[in-house]
Amino acid sequence: MHRQLSFDLPARAALGREDFFVAPANAMAVALIENWQNWPGRKLLLEGPKGAGKTHLVHVWAQAATARIVAATSLAGADIPDLASAPVAVEDVQEIAGDLAAENALFHLHNLTLAEGHALLLTADRPAARWGLQLPDLASRMQGTQATRLEAPDDRLLSAVLAKLFADRQLIPTADTIPYLVARMDRAFDSAHLLVVQLDRAALSQGRAINRKLAAEVLEQITQPDLLDKPEP
Repeated sequence: MHRQLSFDLPARAALGREDFFVAPANAMAVALIENWQNWPGRKLLLEGPKGAGKTHLVHVWAQAATARIVAATSLAGADIPDLASAPVAVEDVQEIAGDLAAENALFHLHNLTLAEGHALLLTADRPAARWGLQLPDLASRMQGTQATRLEAPDDRLLSAVLAKLFADRQLIPTADTIPYLVARMDRAFDSAHLLVVQLDRAALSQGRAINRKLAAEVLEQITQPDLLDKPEP
């Protein structure tokens, strides 16, 4: 019997617009990204859980707007006037809550970017009112930013996300693998990422095809986290 082989090939994250699957859970966010020239106040906040597609949409927008992308946690040491000289995206803003140096840097980046006539895109895992920002002026500006949320996936979107994650790793599961996973996995994007990472590792280490049987074994193992390695970032 022919057996599918698993190779240790590098993962390539496909981050183009054509790689982003549009579904009801994210359609509003996609529409706003594509209509970025008309954002109220030239700024937008993308909210959603880890793995929901925020970074993918940031890259789609950065390509369209010729924008730079920066992690919020790196702002304290950044050249703010240089960043503000073009459209800019700041990722994971909730992570700087309580870091006054980073909060001040974001406050100045926000004001200078908009004053220069450029657009500002922000991402976070929850609404701005729940970040716990310590700088009142920054908090008010963040809470006054138009926000759109990437919602939890339905079956169709979760299937597409799994297919993309497998493709990024150059893996070809059997036809019944993804439907089997979708019916039984936690309905979260980070769970999809964990499953694909563990299936990749199991297939490679055991020389097996990625099929329904292997999927069942990995799903069972994931209920016992101490038996698993941590997923790659």
